[in-house]
Amino acid sequence: MTVVTAAPIVWEFGASKRLTIPAAAHTYAGFLAWVTADDFPEKLRVTFDDGMVELDMSEEAIDSHAEVKAGVYRTLLPLVAEEDFGRLYSDGVLLCNQAAELATNPDGVAAHWKTLKAGKVTFIEFGGVKRALDGTPDWVMEIVSDSSIKKDAITLRAVYHRAGIPEYWLIDARGDTIEFQILNWRRTGYCAAPSKDGWTPSKVFGRAFRLVRKQDRLGTWLYTLEVRRDASKPKARQ
Repeated sequence: MTVVTAAPIVWEFGASKRLTIPAAAHTYAGFLAWVTADDFPEKLRVTFDDGMVELDMSEEAIDSHAEVKAGVYRTLLPLVAEEDFGRLYSDGVLLCNQAAELATNPDGVAAHWKTLKAGKVTFIEFGGVKRALDGTPDWVMEIVSDSSIKKDAITLRAVYHRAGIPEYWLIDARGDTIEFQILNWRRTGYCAAPSKDGWTPSKVFGRAFRLVRKQDRLGTWLYTLEVRRDASKPKARQ
């Protein structure tokens, strides 16, 4: 279930759990103070977009969400380590950008060393603990669920563009075929990179990728992010 609000509310999780969204949470600074407080519910996915607060309380579908993430990271994590790429953070990290009035939890976020060294992405600390990322990373990923289709395809697409993020991966595996888009930043909006035989080039990773799936012995979808060097791009240098 997704809740979008521009006014203070009290949301009930059941007989004993309540979440109060304070009025101050509809400002960027107030939102950060709220979501980084010690009593904020763990693993609750939240988005701040120019004064609007959205809560996503739905559970991830295993076949079309959790398994997709697993397949993507089985490929990307070793690639990032092998290439000494920079930093890649999976689900749960809070990404903030004050200029874009954005704070959200992407399914993935990554930044080259050169981006980090230039200070384009920094850490937000509270109480001496790194709580969030701040700035403009090189890459974000969202995997569509039934409760997030509008947010991922419309809201976040616009906000990530406003934040100047060069590459946005948008994946929808809910249907009979996988929709795997690598969106590149253009001045007028994101533009989908061309695909050939399912292979789509990524400028950020300097590779071409193809997302495929097959059913395992239990009938659950098993995803594999296939990778090959993009012949049109030189090896990325950090």
